[in-house]
Amino acid sequence: MMNASSVLLTDKVAVVTGGGSGIGKATCKTFAACGATVVIAEIDEAACKQTAREIEEAGGKAIAHTCDVTKAEEVGKLEQAVLRHLGKVDILMNNVGHHLGGRRPFEESTEALWQQLYDINYKSMMLCTRAFAPHMMKRAKGGSIINVSTVESFRAIPEQAPYSGFNAAIDAFTRSYAVEVGKHGIRVNAIAPDKINSAQTRYYERIPKEKLAHVGVWVPLGRLGDGDDIAGVALFLASDLSRWVTGTTIHADGGTLAAGGWYPRPTGSGWTNSPILSDAG
Repeated sequence: MMNASSVLLTDKVAVVTGGGSGIGKATCKTFAACGATVVIAEIDEAACKQTAREIEEAGGKAIAHTCDVTKAEEVGKLEQAVLRHLGKVDILMNNVGHHLGGRRPFEESTEALWQQLYDINYKSMMLCTRAFAPHMMKRAKGGSIINVSTVESFRAIPEQAPYSGFNAAIDAFTRSYAVEVGKHGIRVNAIAPDKINSAQTRYYERIPKEKLAHVGVWVPLGRLGDGDDIAGVALFLASDLSRWVTGTTIHADGGTLAAGGWYPRPTGSGWTNSPILSDAG
């Protein structure tokens, strides 16, 4: 039977990549508040230490580890540090990812850009999973691996096709690896966010104030999301609440994917898939 303790992460060790800001930081603080000892893997040393400090000031437990998770040798050092200080890992959240700037036609993209997108979005996830999953297997007490992709794995994002492709690969990897390690009691799932106001996507800075009222039209739930919205999904996937969930992606997007390009008409009556036309059908 589920009870209040099912949501807790007491005595768990959680490694969160990109934990210095945005979704990663919110998740680190949420995990710690629910009892986990959190290892913050972050390339920005100041941000890494700040997240740890905030967790400790709130009464939680955290270890700040500055590293670049796109590099195998640094992931190896992260692995060694976690085992040396904590002796185990129960939860791995592969949160690092980035679109790396503005859009451009695919034919104008470069191999150097492809490599960067691969490294930060896909390679980092594989390196960290390969490092920590064997330790979950060895302990034979299960575990939870949580990968972060994007809604653009499931819908188009023109002029960012490589970014979309690598994130779609994350979701495919999640499904296949979940089946592979299920016999060890390890669950592997993904989260696909959209419309999250964070350090990476600063919607409130990009949207003119006079246009903010349109957020209620763009997002079915009527607002932009934030790091805590994704942290809540991550907590579900990390805890016993999701003990029968593996190999799937949760769309934490306020309903944007489900809407499929349909918006309420400005008049408040009916719907339109052509928002530029106030009364279009």
